Amino acid sequence: MAGEAVTNTSAWVAGAYRSPCWHNAEDGNIEYKLKLVNPSQYRFEHLVTQMKWRLQEGRGEAVYQIGVEDNGLLVGLSEEEMRASLKTLRRMAEKVGADITVLREREVDYDSDVPRKITEVLVRKVPDNQQFLDLRVAVLGNVDSGKSTLLGVLTQGELDNGRGRARLNLFRHLHEIQSGRTSSISFEILGFNSKGEVVNYSDSRTAEEICESSSKMITFIDLAGHHKYLKTTIFGLTSYCPDFAMLVVSANTGIAGTTREHLGLAMALKVPFFIVISKVDLCSKATVERTVKQLERILKQPGCNKLPLLVNSDDDAVTAAQQFAQSPNITPIFTLSSVSGENLDLLKVFLNILPPLTNSKEQEELMQQLTEFQVDEIYTVPEVGTVVGGTLSSGICREGENLVVGPTDDGKFLRLKVCSIQRNRSACRVLRAGQAATLALGPFDRSLLRKGMVMVSPEMNPTICSVFEAEIVLLFHATTFRKGFQVTVHVGNVRQTAIVEKIHGKDKLRTGEKAVVRFRFIKHPEYLKIGAKLLFREGVTKGIGHVTDLQAITTKENGLEESLGPGQLSF
Repeated sequence: MAGEAVTNTSAWVAGAYRSPCWHNAEDGNIEYKLKLVNPSQYRFEHLVTQMKWRLQEGRGEAVYQIGVEDNGLLVGLSEEEMRASLKTLRRMAEKVGADITVLREREVDYDSDVPRKITEVLVRKVPDNQQFLDLRVAVLGNVDSGKSTLLGVLTQGELDNGRGRARLNLFRHLHEIQSGRTSSISFEILGFNSKGEVVNYSDSRTAEEICESSSKMITFIDLAGHHKYLKTTIFGLTSYCPDFAMLVVSANTGIAGTTREHLGLAMALKVPFFIVISKVDLCSKATVERTVKQLERILKQPGCNKLPLLVNSDDDAVTAAQQFAQSPNITPIFTLSSVSGENLDLLKVFLNILPPLTNSKEQEELMQQLTEFQVDEIYTVPEVGTVVGGTLSSGICREGENLVVGPTDDGKFLRLKVCSIQRNRSACRVLRAGQAATLALGPFDRSLLRKGMVMVSPEMNPTICSVFEAEIVLLFHATTFRKGFQVTVHVGNVRQTAIVEKIHGKDKLRTGEKAVVRFRFIKHPEYLKIGAKLLFREGVTKGIGHVTDLQAITTKENGLEESLGPGQLSF
């Protein structure tokens, strides 16, 4: 038994810590502690300071490994020492305004008669001024794979009846309810409080109450599975900047329809993804295993080069969450049912522990840059006026701030004022880089706005262009791709038809070939950045690449000064 314990444990630790920081690294939010038994006052203060640092590194979350030496050696503690250490850890957490949750414990065999354990603990801070940790997860998968139903079950807290009851609250249009197919992009929220408990719409909570009682929020971006709505799905993936993607595959149909295409999109945009095999209640164990094997085979192919990790227990879910964030090659696979609720808790454990991709330092650097907000959605709200939805890609945006929005069809930037801000349907004073929100612009004329615009700080002097160059790879084209060809280009929140003006060094391109291509937007100039990821499509033609050069239209030409002149727009 002891031998078995040590093998399991070594596998566990090898799994949990196969990362660059094998020892107790200075950076990162994982802390190894051998024991915390009755520390002196001075030592206690030092430990608290250290905990504050780890929480800051993990943007409000840290993982403590108790019974592990600084170099990663598993020593383990006796029952009594472990109890005392957890008590000290709880005192430390109270001091910094955090809660602790035991993730898992294991026995180790360390040449002693007394059983010794190591424990892994999640420390989560109740964020100051309600700046909860927000992760965006795009939900991909073929039509009828059960995406909306799974989100309905997770966010409403009630299982499905097998006939689509759970997804009804997610649909935005009458035709979606009638056909049962998502055609637009909808957002759903799932919260976790500082103790790691799920906070959702059950118990008749409102969105505001979920935001108030959660210290971590998962925003699901429900995308369309049907091929007819592919451009909407691409727009959701490029403009909403998801941190992760969840690919839903139906156990009874396996990899069908747009599944491969969605998988390819996530890989092209370098969005880390995990896989959920749904509807396992509908088919036999053998069918589920066949679907898992089919997925594993595709993930291991040279084009994908992923390492599948099947999650069967809470322990697997914890390991999967930690490894997934550290290594982009790991792909966790869950098998669950939205009707029977089988393995649904494993997905919740995984989402609860899943750490953010950026650390606090990267976040700080983004916040120190000038304000830049991508406009993805535009609404008119009675008694509020024009409202825009989108993501703040850099800087900080405050209520009452003056920004400029553009480019308009003639390349100008117009002045406006941010009247109020809402994040996840609750009011918010300050918006920080990387956060998604809706901004109310008061009486600003909606007809002057369109998707793909940016709102930037007036000092930025933004570069706009109609002609740009990109290094591309042609993923698929039926014949040859040549000069004069028209494609729909997606770069971030920009979506516009462009014409191929020149292919450098070649007359034409065939499937799988690489080249630098010059494009020209056919309607109006756009705000682009060098290095931005680019996707283009036209019918079955598809390609990916990145922007390498811009033919910028200068500020004098694009009329920034004129548009900022007096009387251009009243606030």
